[in-house]
Amino acid sequence: MPRGSLISALKSTKCLIIGMIHVRSLPGTPNHRLTFQEIKKHALKEANIYRNFNVDAVIVENMHDTPYLHSNDIGHEIVAYMTAICQEVRHVLCDIPVGTQILAGGNKQALAAAHASGLDFIRAEGFVFSHIADEGLMNACAGPLLRYRHNIGADHLEIFVDIKKKHSSHAVTDDISIAEMAKAAEFFQASGLIVTGTSTGKATNVEDINSVKVVTDRPVVVGSGVTIDNLSQYKEADGLIIGSHFKENGHWQNEIDETRLQKFMNAVIKMRDHFG
Repeated sequence: MPRGSLISALKSTKCLIIGMIHVRSLPGTPNHRLTFQEIKKHALKEANIYRNFNVDAVIVENMHDTPYLHSNDIGHEIVAYMTAICQEVRHVLCDIPVGTQILAGGNKQALAAAHASGLDFIRAEGFVFSHIADEGLMNACAGPLLRYRHNIGADHLEIFVDIKKKHSSHAVTDDISIAEMAKAAEFFQASGLIVTGTSTGKATNVEDINSVKVVTDRPVVVGSGVTIDNLSQYKEADGLIIGSHFKENGHWQNEIDETRLQKFMNAVIKMRDHFG
C-alpha cells in the first residue's frame, strides 16, 4: 500500500487497521521519568513492531501525558517533542499512512507537528459542537482549524474527527443525534469520522457506527474497544483504531504484546478473505 492519503488507504483496504503509538510521558509532564532519547527509542520500537506485523497505518499520540492540558495550555515544548518523534516514526514507516494526535484537543498543534514531520493526517477532538471533557469545556474548532491548516500550507493533511467523543459529557448536545453530528462534521469538511465508546478500551456501539454510515460519504472509523472477540461486529466500518487490545493484558499503559497483535492481524486477514 503506497504512503499518503489515509482516505485512499481506507478505500482500498477492507477494515483497515490503525495502530496506536502511545508516546511515554514527555518532559515537563507530571509522570515524566525517561530521557527524551529513551522516549523516542520506545516510540520507534513500537513503530518497528507495527511494521513487522503489517499494520496498515499508525497514530502517534502523547497518551501518557496525564493529566492532560486543555489545548490553550499545551506548551511549545510538547509540540517540539512530538514533531521530533513523529519525524523519526515517519522514517521507519515510510510506506504507510502515519498521523498524530496531541492531547487534549491540541488540534492546531497536531497539524503543525504533522506538517513539519511529513505525516499524512491528524486525529482531532471537538471539531463540531461543544462538550465537557476531563479537561473542561471543549468548543467547536472546525472554522479556525481549517483556516490554520490553509495558512501553514498544509491543506494536504487529512483531519479525522471524533464525534460524541469518549471521556466526555454530551448533555449540552443531548438533543443532537450522532447522525446529525456526523452530518455537521461532513458539512464542515472533516476528512473522516471517528466513533468511539465512552472511554479508552470501551467497545463502540455498533448501532452508532451504522447510524453514521447511513448519513455520510466520509470514511467511518471505530475509535475504541475493538478486540479479537468483537472484531466481526465492526466489519461495516472502514477502519479500526486499535490501542488497548494490542497491549499486554489489553491495557493501554502496557507494552505491545506481539502474540496478541499477531493473532489479531491473522483474524483480520481471515475476515477480509471471508467478506471480500
